[in-house]
Amino acid sequence: MKISILKANRSDLQAILELQYSAYLSEAAIYNDYALPPLVQPLEEVEQEYEKGVFLKATDENDIIVGSVRAFPDGDTTRINKIIVRPDKQGQGIGTKLLLTIESECPSTRHELFTGHKSVRNIKLYERLGYARFKEERVSDERTLVYMEKRVGTAKVTSNSQ
Repeated sequence: MKISILKANRSDLQAILELQYSAYLSEAAIYNDYALPPLVQPLEEVEQEYEKGVFLKATDENDIIVGSVRAFPDGDTTRINKIIVRPDKQGQGIGTKLLLTIESECPSTRHELFTGHKSVRNIKLYERLGYARFKEERVSDERTLVYMEKRVGTAKVTSNSQ
């Protein structure tokens, strides 16, 4: 399957939002919460995000959008949000390709993203790509957000306490 990663256009936002709803149903099932913010996000909010950030789309050989990611530069940090892949295309490297492409499109010394604590596939993917946990935030009785970061161009310093 040939996948192209391109900058999304404003005209793609409705299709990206529909894909987002579809992709997040599996997350909703994990947490038994079908009111997760990505599942109730209105188009107007996505349009506002589009104006502030970088939106990429993954398209297949028929130019159908099968994935998307968005990022928001914030000083030395790029905040990466909503890495989504159509459910029947998951596990084929599209999410990895989206994440690596958004990192290169938004060069910074630090990339940050988050996922839910029960989203084991997401956490493993991010760790495999060099992300490390740095914070957890409990948002409900059933869900804790795991924040992960990837530092670019800086050496990790470890100290040995005596």
